[in-house]
Amino acid sequence: MESNNGIQEVGKFAATYDTNFPRILHELNSTLILTTYQAGRTIFLSSDTGERILQIPAGFKKPMGVSILDKKLAIATLDEIHVFSGSEKLAEYYPENPNTYDIMYVPRATYYCGETDLHDLGFGKGGLWAVNTKFSCLATFDVNYSFNPRWKPPFISALAPQDRCHLNGMAMKDQVPAYVTALGTTDTKQGWRENIISGGVLMSVPDGEIIVQDLPMPHSPRLYNGQLYVLLSATGDLVRVNVEDRSYEKIVNFPGLIRGMSIHGDYAFIGVSKVRESSKTFHKLPVSTMSKKAGIIVVDLKQKAIVSRFMYDSTVDEIYDVQLLQGFRKPGLITTRDERHKTAISTKSGAFWIKKEKKENEQTS
Repeated sequence: MESNNGIQEVGKFAATYDTNFPRILHELNSTLILTTYQAGRTIFLSSDTGERILQIPAGFKKPMGVSILDKKLAIATLDEIHVFSGSEKLAEYYPENPNTYDIMYVPRATYYCGETDLHDLGFGKGGLWAVNTKFSCLATFDVNYSFNPRWKPPFISALAPQDRCHLNGMAMKDQVPAYVTALGTTDTKQGWRENIISGGVLMSVPDGEIIVQDLPMPHSPRLYNGQLYVLLSATGDLVRVNVEDRSYEKIVNFPGLIRGMSIHGDYAFIGVSKVRESSKTFHKLPVSTMSKKAGIIVVDLKQKAIVSRFMYDSTVDEIYDVQLLQGFRKPGLITTRDERHKTAISTKSGAFWIKKEKKENEQTS
């Protein structure tokens, strides 16, 4: 059952949450990472005591999909993918606040992919995979091109920057994409918008078979312990899919737009977004009048019930992705906008913070 003991987090990212929320994160020894493209932030939510929530927001241009593998962290943004590497040693000796964080993420690579509207990300075989929504395909990345198209749905006739079916979600299995979601099966520019409420599909990769169709805005397919879960954003349903008989069962319903999910143990952490009144896409949805706040709900999959909530009172209105960083309660993140990342040096055998030397009377010729 949910606890009603609300705690208020003061500041720009004010939020209300019940006592279960920090307790669950603390017990899992984990940090929740969410992206809000509307607010331009990737936010770490964690609890060092089990009684309060710590928030660390980092600024990005339209952050979307997030992927975590070992100590690597990737974040898709408006026109770039940022790849970070985490180091406990850099955290331990962080000059400004030593022994404050238990891991420090610093930038190690950036892919300049252009405005391709990347959605879900996944580290896997062949590098970093992404759902390239604008070009209706799955892609990987290297130093040669903006992206390398690796797969497209059978009904897409050609790669073009037209967002033909709004391919959005991706579930990985054995380090390769296994299932994807799309909001339609159309092959024209933004054709999916014509039937946004019930035109969605879940497909298998690489054969492109449609497992389930007529779905209300499917997002965030996730495989966990051999079970496939999907969010139906338009109706607020978390469902479990039976791939063999191509059906699904409803686990729980939340009266709001749900999108972004991470599962660990018995818990599913799910993002909730506020529906913009000005949105031509979302105002038609069944949940449009019910989705008044953005935040995170926690579902106990065994109980099939919502057991906790973390809801923003200001600043954050829309959430795209939710990922659980396991094993760390106080992560730090330094982005490329912060000059301090240039002083963070790490190798296989050590980690160092380099002091910048002041050069006097420096001349150029």
